[in-house]
Amino acid sequence: MSVEQLEANSDCRRVEDISLLSHSKSVDDVYIPQVAENCKPKVEQEFESIDGAHEFYIKYAKEAGFSVRSSSTKRCKGVKEVVRKEFVCFKEGVSSIKDGERKRCRGMTRENCKAKLAMVRSKTGKFVITVFVEEHSHPLSTPRRVHLLRSHRSVSEAKKSLTLQFSAANVPTHQQISILEFEAGGIENIGCTKKDIYNHEAKVRNELRGQDAELLKEYFLTEQEKDPCFFFKIDVDDDGKLKRYFWADSVSRRAYGCFGDVVVFDTTYNTN
Repeated sequence: MSVEQLEANSDCRRVEDISLLSHSKSVDDVYIPQVAENCKPKVEQEFESIDGAHEFYIKYAKEAGFSVRSSSTKRCKGVKEVVRKEFVCFKEGVSSIKDGERKRCRGMTRENCKAKLAMVRSKTGKFVITVFVEEHSHPLSTPRRVHLLRSHRSVSEAKKSLTLQFSAANVPTHQQISILEFEAGGIENIGCTKKDIYNHEAKVRNELRGQDAELLKEYFLTEQEKDPCFFFKIDVDDDGKLKRYFWADSVSRRAYGCFGDVVVFDTTYNTN
């Protein structure tokens, strides 16, 4: 099936802008990624799903040095099934904020870049690339900085689990970053930034807000089932908020009976 037929099947009537150069720019203003041919998307290339195509384009973008964002989605009427999807460079479009109105000095996030990838759903159910524009209107990121771009940053499930264990052991976030950096062989190989880790931990804390006292009580009750001599007491204020708590298991109670003293361990020592 030809590309023209696929576009017709998706009921797409608008003309795609696949011009190589903008009329307002010279050849020197165009940046073409230097990427191996087998990593480049190609017109009429097929994918089993949109996610598969998106993952392939993200991988290409990381090699090329730019970030990707979703642009437009067209669905079939009634069924709500996606029949056309488009991904663009993160610098696509024009900023609505004028230079004199900017509150902070930061790089341009929209530079009217035309680089994009468009695909339509074929009769077989697969998604076929119909448009691929690889030319950019802005300099591309270097390999050492491409990991800072948004579409190439994510806190993996493994890192989420690891940071949760670090937090339980009272390891500060900045030390967690150092450990992850050492393990990955460099901060550019972690897959996320320090801010991403801080944001994830803040999200976890917000999810547990108001539930930590209940979780602590459930833990004490579980320990009491395993150890009948386990004792705990929770003190709350007039609003029902946790003020203080005390617990002692059978071993510590026997030790207190023998020595009449209490040993306190500061688990946060030398971690701040």
